[in-house]
Amino acid sequence: MASLNSAFPFPVPRPADPADEVVREFGPLLRIYKSGRVERPLVAPPVGPGHDAATGVHSRDVDLGACSVRLYLPQAAVAADGAGKLPVVVYVHGGGFVAESAASPGYHLFLNRLAAAGPALGVSVDYRLAPEHPLPAGYDDCLAALKWALSAADPWVAAHGDLGRVFVAGDSAGANICHHLAMHPDVRGHAAATADGTAPGRAPLKGAVLIHPWFWGSEAVGEEPRDPAFRAMGAGLWFFACPGTSDMDDPRMNPMAPGAPGLGALACERVMVCAAEGDFLRWRGRAYAEAVAAARGGALEDAGGGVELLETMGEGHVFYLFKPDCDKAKEMLAKMVAFITAP
Repeated sequence: MASLNSAFPFPVPRPADPADEVVREFGPLLRIYKSGRVERPLVAPPVGPGHDAATGVHSRDVDLGACSVRLYLPQAAVAADGAGKLPVVVYVHGGGFVAESAASPGYHLFLNRLAAAGPALGVSVDYRLAPEHPLPAGYDDCLAALKWALSAADPWVAAHGDLGRVFVAGDSAGANICHHLAMHPDVRGHAAATADGTAPGRAPLKGAVLIHPWFWGSEAVGEEPRDPAFRAMGAGLWFFACPGTSDMDDPRMNPMAPGAPGLGALACERVMVCAAEGDFLRWRGRAYAEAVAAARGGALEDAGGGVELLETMGEGHVFYLFKPDCDKAKEMLAKMVAFITAP
């Protein structure tokens, strides 16, 4: 910061404040200062809920205590007045566990469009972020939000949500959390009830959509670089966000690690994985899709076990948030809608 002195009509530099020294930095996502100040340079100012004129979707925020959710109700549900219930999509935003929110402009735009295109009832989770709230806080918040949605405690969910068609969806770190949710014993033990209150024993989640999932591991898969230094660098933000982790083969970061819970336990009928050609996580997403299909006794090429893989050529990590109007973003949204609305 500079000051002005009447004798010297030009800025006079002040001595540098040692507290403004940057001590940790993770690209454009997060910057930590010596004073303890946390800066998230990439995050745009939040936008509020309300009526979206472009899609006709209504949204509102619900406080759940430690976290909150933003609900999205399409015009189709309002017009039907509860006559036909909609699939419920519990969406978990990305941002490396340290950035973004349900109120970030890119996510708000995407959820409005997803809710309208489905149509579907959206439940976008605003979970606590590291480093202020290290993991597992984010995992815990998203589990609480999913259980809240499954309870139909909110009037929008009760009136318009089909609890036999609940999906979890998320991108990057959010996709990682979605895997965690689908593997959690509390979710696996939640039986979806029929209209007469009986439990049919089917999977509590109709499906999971993992967009450019952030998984990693000590051993490379596919065409990932095998250099140990690169692998350690790829896990740096994970160690920072989850200081209690064992290593990069922690099952929360590497669901295919030796000793990790079997992927056959995923509490969902169908799985869709999205990957992008220019994303360094591309091979990890493909390997995960292949592993889930194999755990279900099928092959990915044959849509084994209800597993689909969408690979977008010529694009990078979470491109649909940065270029929401490009043709490939529209294609990805259409494929996601088809997955959610399939019988």
